[in-house]
Amino acid sequence: MHYILLALREPLHGYTMMQKIEDMSNGNVRIAAGTMYGAIENLLKYEWITPVETEDARRKVYQTTPAGLEILASEQQRLQHILSLYEGDEVNEKN
Repeated sequence: MHYILLALREPLHGYTMMQKIEDMSNGNVRIAAGTMYGAIENLLKYEWITPVETEDARRKVYQTTPAGLEILASEQQRLQHILSLYEGDEVNEKN
């Protein structure tokens, strides 16, 4: 779900979202369509993403909401803290 929130900082439809996630993860994360659409349903339920109107009725386009961006910011802080713990270990190992 984290990759989906990151990808949807810009409006995207399903296939493009899958490609963007694969690119962002350097090919390490490949989300199957069924998995992605289940995650989208959950993200919609939490109101972390929202549908975006588009001229192409065949494609559903979504974008991260302000609440979703807050979740991303919180997760970024959490991950930065974890990384700082690793950096602290490197300093301690050198001493």
